[in-house]
Amino acid sequence: MIEMKKLGITDFLIKAKQATYAGKGAETVPSREKSHDLIYEDGDYMYYDTYLGGNKFAGEEALWIKKNPYWSMNYVGRVIGENFSGDFLKEALLLVPEEKPFRGPAEHTNGDYKYECCIDGDFEWFHGKETISYKGNVIYECYFHGGLIEG
Repeated sequence: MIEMKKLGITDFLIKAKQATYAGKGAETVPSREKSHDLIYEDGDYMYYDTYLGGNKFAGEEALWIKKNPYWSMNYVGRVIGENFSGDFLKEALLLVPEEKPFRGPAEHTNGDYKYECCIDGDFEWFHGKETISYKGNVIYECYFHGGLIEG
């Protein structure tokens, strides 16, 4: 984790996530038919988030350093109940924690909505699940996994 901090990777990922999907950033030209693609660049770093679908979705986030793939995370999720709020999900994702810069915080609540995220592993190799509950009923779930890329 110290090397990541030195390289500025954590800070970059947090900024990238806050500037793209969670921050309601503008989409770029789709890479595939009907995909949603968001890109954030700063110096030698490039972050790319691409996903398919809406209420049921799958996607990938990836980080390049000096045009070389360095890290990636895949995710798949779905809305499974009524009263889902995409704005609440984005609100939670804006709170991406520095110690585990993958999705949102371990827990976030706003009114009747509660976001929870459980992660096993670290930046090099991890998997996790996030859920959103409305009035105590789970209405959304997303599974994710990822890690470093080596050639």
